[in-house]
Amino acid sequence: MIRQRISLDRLRALSYIGAVVGAAACVPRPQPLIPAPLPAADRDSAAAWVRATLPRHATAIRFRWKYRDDRLSAAGRGQVHIAPPDSLRLDYVATLGVKSGAGVVIGDSIQWADPDKDFRSLVPAIPMLWAALGFVPLPAPSAACFGELRRGGDDAARMLRVVDGADTLEYMLARPAQGAAAELRAQWRQGGRVIATSWTRFALSSGQPASARIDFPEGPARFELTVVAVDTVAEIPPALWRSRR
Repeated sequence: MIRQRISLDRLRALSYIGAVVGAAACVPRPQPLIPAPLPAADRDSAAAWVRATLPRHATAIRFRWKYRDDRLSAAGRGQVHIAPPDSLRLDYVATLGVKSGAGVVIGDSIQWADPDKDFRSLVPAIPMLWAALGFVPLPAPSAACFGELRRGGDDAARMLRVVDGADTLEYMLARPAQGAAAELRAQWRQGGRVIATSWTRFALSSGQPASARIDFPEGPARFELTVVAVDTVAEIPPALWRSRR
């Protein structure tokens, strides 16, 4: 079961991490990502597909980010180091360096964060962070999996629904015909209530994530990132996983 819960006050607190640049437009309420039933999936098969979305080696991704809700907006830059299959460290700094922070995530849990409140404001939905980076995290052992591969002409879409208690995570990886970029969409619901949705577009040339957004309909709020560089053979020093304090 996903241990993270969302607070609207936490979401809005992010507005004070960076420079305030103006009011933002409302984000429309999303529709169900996969409204149709999916057949039960063998967990080993689902896990094998999920692992195929993860990087094979330690990877570093540098990006620019923006946040906005119905009152304020902020922006900055960041870097995430990923150690497959389930660990990442996120470092971020807001515009003009007025705020910065870092944290380590393993699976769906924050191991440490500094400053804790700011980091949790920037990363209020860990499953969507993984999806925004272009990866589908491994289902929990207690989760039930449903999914299938759907084809239409030269297009193909892999769909996966992961249900664990009150939490439902849905993923749809679309690979269009040759000449179009792949996309990964994800949605997180708790008790039928949409907590967050994400959309990630991959670069046509490299297949690496190029841009992404995460929407929080109850805020409403939106977090966007644009990838600047991807290092697929990054070296991650052991000290990087230790707390800054």
